[in-house]
Amino acid sequence: MNTGMRAVFFIIMAAAMFFGFLHLFVSTAGNYSFERLHIFLFNLCAGGTLILCRTAGTWSFAWNTSLFLIMAIIYSILAFLHIYPPVIIISVFMLFIVEHERWKRFSPFPKNFFSTASGASEKFHHAALLCLSMGLIISALVIINNEFYRVVYFKKLVLNTFFLGFSFPVSLITMSVMFSFIEGKGENKRNLLKNSAFWTVNMGVIIFFIFILLEKFMPQLVVTLILFASVTSIFIIFIRHASGDQEKAFLTSGMVFLLFAAVTGILYIIFGFLSYNNMYPFNDALMKFILKTHAFASLYGWNLSGMAVIARRENFPIKLNFSRVIIHHWFTVIVLAPIGYYNPVAAVFAFLSYVVLLGNIFFSPGNSKKSA
Repeated sequence: MNTGMRAVFFIIMAAAMFFGFLHLFVSTAGNYSFERLHIFLFNLCAGGTLILCRTAGTWSFAWNTSLFLIMAIIYSILAFLHIYPPVIIISVFMLFIVEHERWKRFSPFPKNFFSTASGASEKFHHAALLCLSMGLIISALVIINNEFYRVVYFKKLVLNTFFLGFSFPVSLITMSVMFSFIEGKGENKRNLLKNSAFWTVNMGVIIFFIFILLEKFMPQLVVTLILFASVTSIFIIFIRHASGDQEKAFLTSGMVFLLFAAVTGILYIIFGFLSYNNMYPFNDALMKFILKTHAFASLYGWNLSGMAVIARRENFPIKLNFSRVIIHHWFTVIVLAPIGYYNPVAAVFAFLSYVVLLGNIFFSPGNSKKSA
């Protein structure tokens, strides 16, 4: 990926964190929430565009990736302003771009999901594209249902719930990147574990979202524990068999972020269950802090690790002290960011620390033979 392209992603991802803290400094009237811009800029604009870049295999802005990014930014702004009719129209055009790339790279029907000859990396990659398309469709349908025609009603059937779903395609493409480092290195038993992990992760998240809509705490906990076990098995396979040095180090850190996010998610579900049933009412501020820590670990820990490796894949090895970067990454995401969400001073330090982290990741000199 050339320097200009990396600069675009740097600006978008820095802006995402900026809007994540802006509620502390700027008040908005009505139901406007900077959280939407925070989520959309990171997951849909940066994450979605990176998925398309990896799919096309070209590391410069082609017409399709440029158009997708422009429309994703417009989509994000209009969704923030609650101007929904053009959001629905734009989502259709974005869907066409994603599906065009998916059909060209894979097939209309995801037949490789059911093929033992197809590697886990390709399956997760295809699933990321398909999930991105489904996220656009479902979000549009939820907008139509909530804003125009009230066909069904669930308390949790709100836009922000489904907008968060745009983080899942980024998570899947990160899984694809991970498995690309261990593809072709396993015997039949290990391949079976990889394919089992693929189905467990994808079906588990879908079922989990259904239980969120139905507000069923115990089924959520069961599914989360199954997902935790699956991610742990993936982590073990990756640690034992992945190639690469810097990429492996950063993705290993990302996997630990994911496991940390899983643990905080499990705690949130347990505390929520106890509070909901008046068994032990936990402090609401504590609940929100746990949820926010979970969100930062997922987005800016796990997902950022995968996005960084994708963006710099052609530049490794990078002239960077990766141990120091990983420590910096953890301190920013797990300590500064969650505190900064509630404290203006900490928010400033968290944002500046994040910008320095991004700058090191995106602009540190890389392999001169591959850098552009």
